[in-house]
Amino acid sequence: MGKDLIKPGSGDGNDIEAVDLKSALEERYLAYALSTIMGRALPDVRDGLKPVHRRILHAMRILKLDPDAGFKKCARIVGDVIGKFHPHGDQAVYDALVRLAQDFAQRYPLIDGQGNFGNIDGDNAAAYRYTEARMTEVASLLLEGIDEDAVDFRLTYNEEDKEPVVLPGAFPNLLANGSSGIAVGMATNIPPHNVAGLCDAAMHLIKFRNAGIEKLVEFVQGPDFPTGGIIVDDHESIVEAYKTGRGGFRVRAKWEKEDTGRGTYQIVVTEIPYQVQKSRLIEKIAELLLNRKLPLLGDVRDESAEDIRIVFEPKSRAVDPEILMESLFKLTELESRVSLNMNVLSGGKVPKVMSLKEVLLEWLEHRRDVLIRRSRHRLQQIERRLEVLGGLLIAYLNIDEVIRIIRFEDEPKKKLMARFDLTDVQTEAILNMRLRALAKLEEIEIRKEHDKLSEEKAQIEAILGSEERQWSILRHDIGEVRKQFGENTELGRRRTMFGVAPEHDLEAVQQAMIEKEPVTVVLSRKGWIRAMKGHVSDFATLSFKEGDELLTAFHAETTDKVLLFTTGGKFFTLGADKLPGGRGHGDPVRVMVDMDNDTDIVAAFKHQSDRKILVASKVGNGFITSEGDVVANTRKGKQVLNVKMPDEAEICTFVNGDHIAVVGDNRKLLVFPLEQIPEMGRGKGVRLQKYKDGGVKDVRIFTLEEGLTWEDSAGRTHTRSQAELAEYIGERAQAGRVAPKGFPKNGRFSSV
Repeated sequence: MGKDLIKPGSGDGNDIEAVDLKSALEERYLAYALSTIMGRALPDVRDGLKPVHRRILHAMRILKLDPDAGFKKCARIVGDVIGKFHPHGDQAVYDALVRLAQDFAQRYPLIDGQGNFGNIDGDNAAAYRYTEARMTEVASLLLEGIDEDAVDFRLTYNEEDKEPVVLPGAFPNLLANGSSGIAVGMATNIPPHNVAGLCDAAMHLIKFRNAGIEKLVEFVQGPDFPTGGIIVDDHESIVEAYKTGRGGFRVRAKWEKEDTGRGTYQIVVTEIPYQVQKSRLIEKIAELLLNRKLPLLGDVRDESAEDIRIVFEPKSRAVDPEILMESLFKLTELESRVSLNMNVLSGGKVPKVMSLKEVLLEWLEHRRDVLIRRSRHRLQQIERRLEVLGGLLIAYLNIDEVIRIIRFEDEPKKKLMARFDLTDVQTEAILNMRLRALAKLEEIEIRKEHDKLSEEKAQIEAILGSEERQWSILRHDIGEVRKQFGENTELGRRRTMFGVAPEHDLEAVQQAMIEKEPVTVVLSRKGWIRAMKGHVSDFATLSFKEGDELLTAFHAETTDKVLLFTTGGKFFTLGADKLPGGRGHGDPVRVMVDMDNDTDIVAAFKHQSDRKILVASKVGNGFITSEGDVVANTRKGKQVLNVKMPDEAEICTFVNGDHIAVVGDNRKLLVFPLEQIPEMGRGKGVRLQKYKDGGVKDVRIFTLEEGLTWEDSAGRTHTRSQAELAEYIGERAQAGRVAPKGFPKNGRFSSV
């Protein structure tokens, strides 16, 4: 018997249907994608809500949780939502409800929460059995007119109830509160905005339908976050973001400098960027402080109570507060980027990235549609009431006959309808009339009501017949919303301001993020580099791998940059703080930068941006360049001296004088004015000295009045005066004369 129960079919294979896997997957994935896009992730442009939020507000309306009513447990609300409208997890629904009540998440909260609804530190709300809620005035505006046939309703998932397809939306909720969501293949992210600006822009659009984005941005200057902060983007990028519906905004924390006496100060942050958890922010800063990534910062404290107050103490009174804050902005979420991606459901059906103007226009069209539907609904009510009042007036005018028919006729309803030409509705109203309504005063009241309703009917018909009147009413309604939530109200006042990020020397900001310590940079002949702590005085004590030796060593600070010049004519840049420690032999430079295998290092030195350098190739071509222009920002380095094999870069020396002495492999010396060498950013350069064979051996730049000096193998210094150098002074690119007696045998100006 058990076999029969689990038997899938007859066993002959006739019940198996062949389905193309590709088509089946596409069909099912598309259905899933559409369900996610329309039923979960993207908001409707008309009311700015996703289905879960709409259902929460609808359930609260049914529970009569109006702004002036008492609170009810959130458990009751969540239960009604998942039981009647939204068949999903209770925690997901409660999380959505909680977010609608958080004043640090919602610019204009839709729910008034009582109890623990979480905080900006990232703490969760209490369980829904402890918290209570009711709607706010904003939610009431979104629902205004929902009982007056303002919107369409559809059956709920179990077809036992009905739910609104969209809310009437008398409040510009999409842009005012923003929205975010990730669907399948698309996402949305809309920051909150100030309602006063949105209303002004909407009213301007009613009057000038062809208004451009530039004009609308005069009203909607940018987002207005519930947590405040300062937007530091330029006007052009903000206009472009609203024009395309895509972009972003740089938001910085608001800070001020507080004097603490005797020349000391502290920095106090009172507003942080939107959606940044304060506790995580402070943890991150403390971690950077412990890891010595913020050398200008002495301490950080959280003194927040109801308001945010984060205190930064500088390392010393000499620290520039602007530089300190720039380093914090660069490394922490005190500066964050809020993206703009206005991907919404146009008409509740079509996913579309819309501009600011398109969003406002669609909201206005929806409001006009709601106005027309509510007017028609009211007109139908008036017409029904006027029909009843007309019957009642006939009854009063013929009261005796009406009473006689009701008392003595077997079928009074039919008799009344035939006798006075009444409709079914009018006859029912007469038959249901109470005896107390027979008083003479009631007739007067009925006539008054009839006249009043007739007047209202004429007004509504005039509205329905004139598009201009419709827009005029909408303009008035939007103006009322602006008054209720304008910038002169506590809730409506603008919180996020605009500013300009101060221009600081990037070098100074970069150095502010590095602990300044003395180091000795050591580079070996085979290209191994290290940074030893402190300033080593005797380089002779340095040890190297077998077969390797010292190429150069120099003193620096961890905040310095180290420049490397290679035989390929490229400069590479390394941060002294990034170099391996001095316990071993260091690491190969080729691991840190993308040097070609057939190139070697010519020189290495500490970077000073105000110096000039002479670079030259083996064949004797060279030029002068600024040290600030050779800094490379990538691993690939920066090509400065153009050389082609077999030629290669040979010389890299600092410019400090007015003349240059060049000596070749042929031991011929040439001295000429430095001004004859051009200053360039990149190139092959000019010929320094003429050679038949070989190339340049060494170069020295000096001041002619002080004479030319060199060192012999014994370490003694020799100097030739200006008069003694007369026979060697010539023009650039000449061959020169054989070096004087006593010139070092190695052909260089230095014995090293």
